[in-house]
Amino acid sequence: MYKISNRTRQKAKALGVSVQPSAQKNKKIDVIRGGKKIASIGDSQYKDFHIYKKEDGIKKANERKRLYKIRHQKTRLKTGTPSYYSDQLLWS
Repeated sequence: MYKISNRTRQKAKALGVSVQPSAQKNKKIDVIRGGKKIASIGDSQYKDFHIYKKEDGIKKANERKRLYKIRHQKTRLKTGTPSYYSDQLLWS
């Protein structure tokens, strides 16, 4: 099970949502607004910025973040989409 960091919880609060471990086994986090799940984000089979930073160092984490942002450029800026929350919570 994915452990949600305090930083992720703080970022979620700033976005007006809350987070909890995902009920879907292949996802990391469920994003909640007003008591309703609005998105499930983060494939549990892959690392995110925080995991890369912890396991591989900041240099590797920043490179993976740069590549993630390029790869998801079209959808990560659309507020309210799963890609938006993934970008804001797992990759910043």
